[in-house]
Amino acid sequence: MVIRPNCRVQFTAEDIDFILSVLGPKAGSADTLVQLLSDEESRDLILDDESLLRAVLEHRNCLRISSHFYFYILVRHSFRRSDLKERPLADYVASVLAEFSQLERTRCTVKGEVKDYFFEMLAALQTADDTTGFYIRAHIGNQSLFMSGVFPDRIRFRSERKGFPDLTYYEGLGSANYRVASDHRLARKYDLDGIFGMLSERFHDTRLALNDLRERLVTLGEPDIQVEKLIKPAL
Repeated sequence: MVIRPNCRVQFTAEDIDFILSVLGPKAGSADTLVQLLSDEESRDLILDDESLLRAVLEHRNCLRISSHFYFYILVRHSFRRSDLKERPLADYVASVLAEFSQLERTRCTVKGEVKDYFFEMLAALQTADDTTGFYIRAHIGNQSLFMSGVFPDRIRFRSERKGFPDLTYYEGLGSANYRVASDHRLARKYDLDGIFGMLSERFHDTRLALNDLRERLVTLGEPDIQVEKLIKPAL
């Protein structure tokens, strides 16, 4: 259930074909490209190629690439412009976007019970065991980042018109839970302690970078339909 930064270590056959079609002779054959992608240094250089971003943005037909590859290319290049240059950070946030593009992954399930609202998750923390508490805190951080990063206008509207929590609430909630989660033994086990620490310290900057990504690069379906399903009042 824990989201891991794994966009850079899983590529589908369609991802390979797309990279080859964009980079051409620079990437060599399919076999050569697979070898290059298995090497961390060469892989990261390939994924940083601006031509991949342009190809993703300018493609007129349906992109036949994996959601993890798609979001990593967008997030990585957007974050670089926002001075968020750590690749593991971009990888993790891209993984969150890829997972949360599936509605069921936005929901926090604790011992078979779905917790849709932040107040329910926070209440569950009071009686949760050590492992469950880590999972809940990671989910609160992820959901706070996803909603404030992808749907800031909706949060502002609900805050101004209906008195729901504003972006400052989401930032504080997300940052605080990432900070606690970063010190947990499971964060170290999954190599998430550094990433959660960065997200806690730079939640605001990360949220703004996602706002820019949302406004300039990404369309997530019908916003009036999706947002109503994804945005929950926190109190």
